[in-house]
Amino acid sequence: MKLTIHPTYQDNVTAAALFILVDANTLRTTADHYKIKNLDSITQAVQFKSGFNESLSLTAQDNLPAFSQLIGLGSSSELQLAKLAQTIVKTAQKKFSSIAVDLSVLPQELHYIFALSLTQAAYGFDEFKTKKNEFVLEQIQLIATQSPLTAHQLKFIEAVHTGQNFARDLGNRPGNICFPEYLADQALALAEEFPDLLKVTVLNEQHMADLGMGAFLAVSKGSERPGRMITLEYKANLEQAPIVLVGKGITFDTGGISLKPGAGMDEMKFDMCGAASVLGTVRALCESRLPIHVVAAIAAAENMPSGKATRPGDIVTTMSGQTVEILNTDAEGRLVLCDALTYIQRFNPALVIDVATLTGACVIALGSVLTGLFTPDDELAQELTQAGQQSFDRVWRMPVIDDYQEQLDSPFADIGNIGGPKAGSVTAACFLQRFTRDYRWAHLDIAGTAWNSGTHKGATGRPVPLLMQFLANRAEQHG
Repeated sequence: MKLTIHPTYQDNVTAAALFILVDANTLRTTADHYKIKNLDSITQAVQFKSGFNESLSLTAQDNLPAFSQLIGLGSSSELQLAKLAQTIVKTAQKKFSSIAVDLSVLPQELHYIFALSLTQAAYGFDEFKTKKNEFVLEQIQLIATQSPLTAHQLKFIEAVHTGQNFARDLGNRPGNICFPEYLADQALALAEEFPDLLKVTVLNEQHMADLGMGAFLAVSKGSERPGRMITLEYKANLEQAPIVLVGKGITFDTGGISLKPGAGMDEMKFDMCGAASVLGTVRALCESRLPIHVVAAIAAAENMPSGKATRPGDIVTTMSGQTVEILNTDAEGRLVLCDALTYIQRFNPALVIDVATLTGACVIALGSVLTGLFTPDDELAQELTQAGQQSFDRVWRMPVIDDYQEQLDSPFADIGNIGGPKAGSVTAACFLQRFTRDYRWAHLDIAGTAWNSGTHKGATGRPVPLLMQFLANRAEQHG
């Protein structure tokens, strides 16, 4: 999506459609500015009150495109901006290649989020449909008499849009298409596209066995699809310790021997959305060319029941040397992640952020609005919280403290892979913490925010906006 910003509609705006955000206090000035004829009588005739998401089509206006609409702002908040963006894009995406949106009435601090929301609304997934969406919208020309938006920021939003859509596409592809080797191929294709920016390494199961990744292999060995550990190093030539992003890539999760209920199991193709968001972030980094050293690690496996699958009660040795009693094979994400979190120590990270659809407990706690943030590092928590507010891809800090660790005690091994029914998202984070004590670390549980269910089922691409904003802030601070 191409974004531009203009001070007035008359200033080089060539869009075939115009959307003007208004509220009750700006209707009169809008009519004067755009020379709209008979606006008072029109609004009275149709009882247009500038309520939230209320629209009014303007016809026979000499100074405006044939398709022009007023969009009511009501008492708008940031949350509602996404709905306004969806209304505008849904109206335009099959009709116009270019539209103009006058957002002058919005508070300037919301311009960035609204522009980002417009790009996020411009998405559809029709890869496996015979009848395609036929979307034609390619450009959005923003209009504001005063705005903090710069051309540089709009380019950054475009990069985030590309990366987020890439993550959504990966998440939406089914398990028979998107499996561990496929994710590895996607990483290699990215490196071919950006050879000056990326270096990719793919470990097969023999490599992982040689490294002692017993927890990872305990998950992948039940599937006919072999697991892969994938790393992508971005701007490796920079003389700085990298930020490492680790993504859970369970391309399909049956639960293994601890089999999940059949209802809703189709959505377990989304269990690799942590990996998808990390790959999407890498693509956005390449598009934006942020001056920052980043390593992305993808722990890709399929969790299946078979004669080779891990049994509840099995004990495995992790790459760190710690032993784990696998009490529930459906708590597999933490098993692939713990070995990945040990493996990435070789990069001497400045800090590590893992991203995972880890626990249903986090969905119960936070729903689909906020991502769960777990870290013992107050400064890192503040940075991620701020980035979440800036990108409107928000997080909520949850505890990860030693008081919960005893729930993971095992009579037979160093640690159990579940901690019982209480505080499931917290004990999952505490499990990961045991493998991250040598560096700064945060865990993002995106089980509630990575995809939507129901009639609008599909991957969201979160938390690509959060991660990109975090990395942009770090690049600015440490550049």
